[in-house]
Amino acid sequence: MTKKLLFLITVILLISMACNLPLFNGAPSPQQPTAPPVLATVPATESNSTAIPASTDAPAVLHVVKPSDSATSTGVFVYDVDTSTTAPEKRAPYGDSYDINRFERPFQQDMTYIPDLDILNFGLTNDDTFYYVSISLVGTNPNNPLGIDYGVEVDTNHDGFGDYLIWARPPYDKPWTTNNVQVWADKNHDTGGLSAEKSDAPFKGDGYETLIFDGNTGQSSDPDMAWVRTNTGKNSTVQFAIKKSLIGSSFMIGVIADAGLKDPAKFDYNDRFTEADAGSPIKSKQYYPLKALYAVDNTCWEAYGFKPTGYEPKLCPRAEPTPGVKQPTGCQNPSQYHDQGSCTAAGCVWVQNTNVIAAVVYHCAAP
Repeated sequence: MTKKLLFLITVILLISMACNLPLFNGAPSPQQPTAPPVLATVPATESNSTAIPASTDAPAVLHVVKPSDSATSTGVFVYDVDTSTTAPEKRAPYGDSYDINRFERPFQQDMTYIPDLDILNFGLTNDDTFYYVSISLVGTNPNNPLGIDYGVEVDTNHDGFGDYLIWARPPYDKPWTTNNVQVWADKNHDTGGLSAEKSDAPFKGDGYETLIFDGNTGQSSDPDMAWVRTNTGKNSTVQFAIKKSLIGSSFMIGVIADAGLKDPAKFDYNDRFTEADAGSPIKSKQYYPLKALYAVDNTCWEAYGFKPTGYEPKLCPRAEPTPGVKQPTGCQNPSQYHDQGSCTAAGCVWVQNTNVIAAVVYHCAAP
């Protein structure tokens, strides 16, 4: 073989090998896999929680005004049923009236009691900028591992259909925060189904369908619209601060604790299921135990800023005091409030305390 032929073969082999090498511009060869994008996960509070893309570009929420750190739960109160007394028997004592959207269901489906779901009362105070709604619980841990959402419903035209739902999801902490707080609106007037109070099941409306505030993303025309905080102790309190500019000066208001459906679009829950499908926490009811609707507790609604007629849907009941005679010695004791029972002192009657807006809370006094 001549030297020229050998040289020619060598050149051809070198050119062939070079064609199979990667280019030197830093790009991967077609055979190399491209690394997937990095996702940041959010701590799951619900079973359908998903990962969201990590982002460093989201603008920080700039707050203009913050709720008062000294806001307390004093003021007017609405009292709810304390189910802890009958919880060992796996039942609610009373207070669950399905047809009028009153739930006393702080139980899982197997009737395991959840004290952090059980509402004792709620109070309402205000300052120049905010209303403060304080929800007192039987339990001591709003951050229960079940994941409990707490909410405030506001009816601005007193017709029994909720107009706004202020909704908070865990985790909860002591400082005021807008994180995990949302405000939903019902713009097509169907939160009560076909009727404001009665069950219209099965009803397929969209409940609170419009998100107008999201504290996690800053989505709102007002970054200070709604806040939440909590404190723990013998009884925990979840406290909301709601801008007065949102709900005005005259409204009806109620609260809810929810570890079941947790879906604003499904309000009112008694319009979603028949009572037979929902079950009951009352052992004497034919639909006991709980089925589709469980792990939820709510209250009746109270009037604020106006004198109710007594016929407003969902309004807390007004009991009439029993006629009596003039006050004997020691009859009146305004510090002694009761939610049931009767006056034992001779000549005393039940009289609603003017500082308490729940009509079921009275003290013994002269007529």
